[in-house]
This record gives sequence, structure tokens and C-alpha cells, in this order.
Amino acid sequence: MQEKLKGVTKKYKVYIETYGCALAQFDSSLMVSVLKNRGHIIVKTPELSDVILVNTCAVRLDTEQRIVKRIKELKRMYPDKRYIITGCLAKARPGLLARNFPDASLVSPQNSHLIWKVVENSGKVILLDGKRDTSFMPSLPLKDRVATIMIQEGCLGTCNFCITKIARRELRSYPIELVVKVIRELVEKGAVEIRLTGQDTAAYGIDIYGEPSLPDLLEEIVNNVEGDYMVRVGMMTPELALKIKDKLLKVLKNDKIYKFLHIPVQSGDDNVLKLMGRKYTVSEYKELIKTIRNTFPEAMIATDIIVGHPGEDEKAFEATVSLVKELEFERVHIAQYTIRPRTVSAALKQIPDPVKKKRSTMLSKIVENIGKRKMKKYLGKVVEVIVTERGFRRGSLVARLQNYVPVVIPEKEDLLGKRVLVKITDYSFYDVRGVTLDGEKR
Repeated sequence: MQEKLKGVTKKYKVYIETYGCALAQFDSSLMVSVLKNRGHIIVKTPELSDVILVNTCAVRLDTEQRIVKRIKELKRMYPDKRYIITGCLAKARPGLLARNFPDASLVSPQNSHLIWKVVENSGKVILLDGKRDTSFMPSLPLKDRVATIMIQEGCLGTCNFCITKIARRELRSYPIELVVKVIRELVEKGAVEIRLTGQDTAAYGIDIYGEPSLPDLLEEIVNNVEGDYMVRVGMMTPELALKIKDKLLKVLKNDKIYKFLHIPVQSGDDNVLKLMGRKYTVSEYKELIKTIRNTFPEAMIATDIIVGHPGEDEKAFEATVSLVKELEFERVHIAQYTIRPRTVSAALKQIPDPVKKKRSTMLSKIVENIGKRKMKKYLGKVVEVIVTERGFRRGSLVARLQNYVPVVIPEKEDLLGKRVLVKITDYSFYDVRGVTLDGEKR
């Protein structure tokens, strides 16, 4: 349980840097909430701090290298600060961190709620064991009108390339009642987009008594949280999505849920999938996507593909290309395989980097062409959207269609959180752009 302010003899100033996925962002929010509850102060720059906390990611080698380089840079600039390294890298690669930063405290993601004990201890602390406490949630921040909430951690997969399963192994789901309560509070604070995140959202509830499923959670949210908001469901594995697909597709018909699904395929070749330790076949995956599209023809399907995993010869890569062309995904996240220690794939015969780069470049061009064709169909249409956040480009806002396609519009101060009519005037492979029709918002 979250510790209340009691017996705190000194208030520390803590600077936090966060790397990685939405789970890491959630854990940082949790740590901020706990520390503030104990009376500590979160500062925006490292020079103002007593303690520098780096919340890390371990998913890729280049990310790991960038984080280690950054911590070394911070230690050179601020040698007298206390350092705490949290997150996936602390749990999965403690030896690497201990060698490079022998004085730093290490805290696993599961111990984020105990961060106060580390901050209030003047010595080195190692907290790498233990389970995630799912009895409470932090006070979650809004990014403009968007909120992200972790509904579960851990997975049931055995992927041979994955180091995250070492960092976040045990399946732990937050109770439905707690998730609904937090979402209600977020909507009351002004959230219009709720992102449900997890390592595998389709695994939600399997660890809870009675085994409530992801569709059960979604039904409880839309039936018990009032307001004008949309729910986006995060990544799910194909094998577990197949098990809940009928109930999931039924609840996705609700107008408060985006017609968006993120289901990583990783490869279009059955032999490579087997080497990866994936638990489905290409034909099973195809059937799943076709079932979704038969129910929701306009749905956005996002997928992940690893290029250059050991065992991927030219024939296997061509099978992946064929799959992408056949299923015409709206989103494809392409990653060149990188060796991760303590994984089975690291011990297999590796594919040369130039080959991986060439395949990645080729696949990216195909994905872009498909995306342009998909987005072009919106040109000239008038669509209703909900405005969720400020855009990357200065002076722009991002709104969303019912299928989660991003619509970039010129910024107007009073549009955040509102539904407006937009005429689409341009497009890219990733999004569409348009202008609002004055006087038509509601």
C-alpha cells in the first residue's frame, strides 16, 4: 500500500528522467505520486536536485547504450548527486549497471511504489525482488487531454528475443473496480482519451480470481464511467487475442472505444515464428485479422515486425513482405533485431547488420506506400473528430477519427477536448490533415 507522510525527517528534491514505453511512463507517475505524498519535491532540472532518478528501458541494445551514456554524462556533470536507477534495465541488467555505476541504487519496476524508501536512505539500496502492488494506483497526469493507465504487467509468452519478460515476468492485473475508479477521476479532470496499456492487454485478468477478461473490463468502463471520452486498447498477443476475439469484437462496437487494435505479428514465416518462440501460425494470425476486418472494415490494425531475427533467410523475409502486402496494415512498427543478453535468440547464428538494414529499408518503403493509399481515401471528406492533444508541429493539434487515424488541424485554444467537424485537405502515409469547419463543433 502507498505509505502516508509519516516520520519524514528531510524533504528531498528529486529529478526524474524516463525512457521507454507507456509502462515506464506509468511507473514514473507512480513514483512521482508516492514521493509527493511523502512530502518530497519533484524538480525539472538535475542541477536543482538532491537525487537523480533514471527510469530505464531494456528492450533494445541501442536504447541500453544511450541510457548508459546519459547516466555517465549526468555523473560527470553532477558527481555529488545521489543516483537511483529504476525500470527494466535495473531488473534485467543489474550487473551492467553495477559495473558502470557501483554507487547507484537499483530498483525494479515492481518496487516503484517503494521508491520513497530508497530516496530517504542515504546509502546504496538494491530492490530487485518482490511483486507489483496492484491495490492502488498513482495520481495519473494528463498530457493535454490524454491519460495512460496500466491495466496489467507481465505476460504468458516465451518469446526467445525478449528481455522485457525478464524485467516484467509475473502477470499482475489491476482490479476492475480500481481501473474504473481511476478512469472516472481522469475523465472528471478533463481526459477525453484513455489509453489502456500493458505488456499484453489480452492477458488481463487471468491472474485474478474469477478471471475477468479484457472485454469484461471494457464493458465495466463504458457502462460505469460517464462523459464524452474514448478508450484505446493497447498491445495484445495474437494467441490470447484469438481466445477472446468474439467477446472483444462485441464490446468494440461501443461508440466509446476506438476501432483500433495493436496485434504484433513479428514475422510472416512460420519457421521464424517458431524460432522466436511465438505461439501462433501465420494462417491463424491472418484469420484473426480477417475476422476483425469483417466486423470493422475501417478498423486500424497496428502490428510489429522484427527484421533480421536469426533464421530469417531471404525466403522468410519475402514471406513477411507478402503478409504486409496482403493484410495492408495501417501501422507497422519495424525494428531491426538486436541481441539482448539472457535470451535464447542471442545464442543463435546472427544475420549481418547490413542485411538487416537493407530489409528494413525495403519494408519501410512498402509500408509507406500502403499507408499513403490508405490515407488518400479520406481526402476531401468531412469527418467528425475528437481533439486530444497538441501536435509535434508548432501551432497544430491532433484529433482522432473513430478508428484512431490522427487528424492534424491548426491550433485553436478552445478546441482541446472537443468534437469538431474537419474537412480533410492533405495526407501522409501516417496521418491526414485538415481544417475545422467553424460553427460546427459540439
